[in-house]
Amino acid sequence: MGLFDRLSRVVRANLNDMVSKAEDPEKILEQAIIDMQEDLIQLRQAVARAIATQKRTEQQYNKNQSEANNWQNRAQLALSKGDENLAREALLRKKAVAEAAATQKTMLEQQTTQVDSLKKNLIALESKISEAKTKKDMLKSRAAAAKANEQLQGTIGRLGTGSAMAAFERMEDKVLELEARSQAGYELAGNNLEAQFAQLEGGSDVDDELAQMKAQLTGGSVSQQALPASQEKASPSSNSAVDAELEALRKQIDNL
Repeated sequence: MGLFDRLSRVVRANLNDMVSKAEDPEKILEQAIIDMQEDLIQLRQAVARAIATQKRTEQQYNKNQSEANNWQNRAQLALSKGDENLAREALLRKKAVAEAAATQKTMLEQQTTQVDSLKKNLIALESKISEAKTKKDMLKSRAAAAKANEQLQGTIGRLGTGSAMAAFERMEDKVLELEARSQAGYELAGNNLEAQFAQLEGGSDVDDELAQMKAQLTGGSVSQQALPASQEKASPSSNSAVDAELEALRKQIDNL
């Protein structure tokens, strides 16, 4: 295979590919209907011309047929008058006109057949155009639906891997983080509140115990046997030190 043949094939292949990609179904269908309607116009014009020609041929045939009959009558008239030469001349005229009429009759039959064929083709083309228009609307609807579906699928595909879906995922993570922080804050606040109540409850026990200890030390409600030996021998100065320490403890508890 020669270089030019290969190059020609490559060029034609690329051109065909470009044309195929450039073809829009809706535009191609519209153009096809326009082309068919132009063919229909031309066919109608051809039918009209054929019918006009048929009419003219028919008129000429009828005229020549009538003239032939007229020359026939004249020949008979001349012969009845005894003018044989005039009758012969009339018959010659009749023969020429009759031959023309016979030729026109053949032409008329051919033209009639042609007109009938053209009319059938015209009817067929009109039916085909009507069918094509209906099919065009259906194909345009299908093409539009296919394009819309293709665009939708493209949008879904971009959402699956594009920045928009990633943004949604980031915002979802952020909302989850905010919810977790809010829950943690709520739990911390609840724990702090529980701790405060526990401290208050614990503090009341300490106060009760401190009051009991103070009553024991100041009121002597506790028996001597319950006090340790060291307390029995404790000096007044040691009792004052204990009272001071207890007072300091009480102040610290009150400040809590």
